[in-house]
Amino acid sequence: MKALAWLVCLIGLLLASGLIAFEGRLQGEHLILVALAYLCGTGAALGVAYTVLAGALIGRFFARATSEPSSFPPVTIVKPLHGDEQTLLANLTSFCVQDYPGPLQFLFGVHDSEDPALQTVEQLRLLHPEAHITVVADARLYGPNRKMSNILNMLPEARHDVLVFADSDVSVDRRYLRNVIGELQKPGVGLVTCVYRGQPDPGFWPRLSAKATNYQFLPGVVTGLALGMARPCFGQTIAMRRETLERIGGFAQFVHHLAEDHAIGEAVRMIGEKVVIPPFTVSHACVESSVAKLVAHELRWSRTIRTINPLGHLGSSLMHPLAFALLAAALSGGAAWAWPLVGAAVLARLALMMQSDHALRQDYSDLWVLPLWDIVSFLIFVASFFSTRVIWRGFSFTVGADGRLSPVQDK
Repeated sequence: MKALAWLVCLIGLLLASGLIAFEGRLQGEHLILVALAYLCGTGAALGVAYTVLAGALIGRFFARATSEPSSFPPVTIVKPLHGDEQTLLANLTSFCVQDYPGPLQFLFGVHDSEDPALQTVEQLRLLHPEAHITVVADARLYGPNRKMSNILNMLPEARHDVLVFADSDVSVDRRYLRNVIGELQKPGVGLVTCVYRGQPDPGFWPRLSAKATNYQFLPGVVTGLALGMARPCFGQTIAMRRETLERIGGFAQFVHHLAEDHAIGEAVRMIGEKVVIPPFTVSHACVESSVAKLVAHELRWSRTIRTINPLGHLGSSLMHPLAFALLAAALSGGAAWAWPLVGAAVLARLALMMQSDHALRQDYSDLWVLPLWDIVSFLIFVASFFSTRVIWRGFSFTVGADGRLSPVQDK
C-alpha cells in the first residue's frame, strides 16, 4: 500500500507536467484545477484496481483451512469490563459455550466494584454454574490506558499459562478457542490475533459503523497481509503463553499507548516469535448510536493509524476511489473522462461488499448505504491529518508519534 501511494504521487506529477507542456495557454488557476482533476482521476483508477484486488484476496483469505489443536491445555480467558453494554451477556455467554474440552478460567475485571457490568457477570454465573469465573475489582491506574491498567490488576489471578485476552464487546462461535489454540501450537508462533466483523446494535448509525468494519477495515487488513505490508494485532483477540508475556517484559510498558494491541504485537515480533491471524472472524459490537459517536470513533482510529504508520495511512487513500472520482469530475468541470471513473468506483465498491458478505457468509443488506459511507469516511480520512487529538471514553488525549497518549486539559 505504501508503494501504491507513492505511485499515485508519481503518476500525478507526470500528468501535471504533461499538462503544463501541452496546455501552456491556460491560465494558471485553471491549469492547477485540471492538474488536480487528473491527479484525483489517477487516484480513483488506482483505487478501483485496489478494490478489485481486495475483493479477490478476501475470498482467498477465508478459503483457508482452520487449525485443530494437538492437545487442549488449560486456558485463562481474560476480559476487562466497563459498563453495561447492550449485548454484554450474549458476548460473554459465547465464551462460556466453547467446544473446548480443556479446563477454562474466565477472569473478569472492573475498576469500580459498583460497575453495572458485574450484574451481567452474576447473570452469567446463574446461566453457567459450571463455569470457573473469577472477578477482580481494583481501582488502581498505572497510566491513561484504563483497559491495560484493568488487565494488570487482573493478571495475578490468572491460573493458567495459556492466556486469551478478548474485549468485552466481542462474541465468538463455538470452535473459536479450538482454532486459536491450534494456531498457537504451531512452531514459532508467539501470538494469535483475529480479524473481526461488525455486529451492529439496532439503529442506522450502528449499521453504518458495521459497514465501515466489514467493507473498509477488513478488506484493508486482508490486502495488507497478502502484500506483506501489514503487521496487525487486534485487541479483539490476543492469545499467548505466559512465557511469551514474560519475555516481552509484561504489559506495564503499554499503559501509555492508545493502540496497545499493535504495540504488543510488535513486542512479540521483536523477540523473534510470529504473530498469526487465522482464517475466521470474531464479531465486534458496533454500538455508536449517533453520528457524533461514529465520527469520533472512526477519527480516533484513523489518527491512531496515522501516528504509528504514516506511510501506510497515506496508502490507505486508495480505499476511497469513489471520493477521488467525484473530485475528478468536479475539478474537471464534468469532463467526459471523469464520469466513467465514478461508475467504475461505485461498481467496484459494491462488488467488494458482496464478495465480503459472501466470504463472511452473511446476507447482503443496505447496498445504498455504502456510497454514502464512502464519502463520510473520506472526509474522516482527510480530517485525520489536521490533528493528533482523540477522545477515548470521554477523555481527551493527543497521540504521539510512538502511539503514546498524553492527556489534554480542556479549557
